[in-house]
Amino acid sequence: MSARATLVGQLIRKQRAYRSSRAISPVVGVVTLLAITVCLAVTVAILVTGWTVPNPTPTAAFELQADGDAGTLTIEHVAGESVDVRDLSLTVLINDTPLSSQPSVPFAGKKGYYGFPAGPFNEQADPNWHAGERAELTIASTNNPTLESGDLVTVTLVVGETVIATLEAEAT
Repeated sequence: MSARATLVGQLIRKQRAYRSSRAISPVVGVVTLLAITVCLAVTVAILVTGWTVPNPTPTAAFELQADGDAGTLTIEHVAGESVDVRDLSLTVLINDTPLSSQPSVPFAGKKGYYGFPAGPFNEQADPNWHAGERAELTIASTNNPTLESGDLVTVTLVVGETVIATLEAEAT
């Protein structure tokens, strides 16, 4: 082979090597842009569909007092965060037996209870139950079991599906 043919052969090989290495760059660029587009689309889809962080359950401390003679339950919010009573449900047990008519808070003049509850359980009051405030309700004699002195009373306070307090007291 002549020197010229060898030189032409070398140039052809260099040109092929150059073309094959250049062909990789557009492929890598397209794949990178496609990956970025998919990531952005997923992020936007999550934000648009309303991915929300659940509201934290309030942390609070309560005390329960039960008066068997008057049939009253008094729950004091002793410390901690405010509780919106519209999100609150409570269950009352007397000697491990649930009341036939459980209180739904806030309320006014509910079957199974005398009069109107005091404090934040009253539907006319501020629904935010703050530390230092007391809520009181009087169980009617038509609600079973009736509250009497010496009875063990258990009240469970629930916000959403989370129990925030389980209180026990012996009725005086």
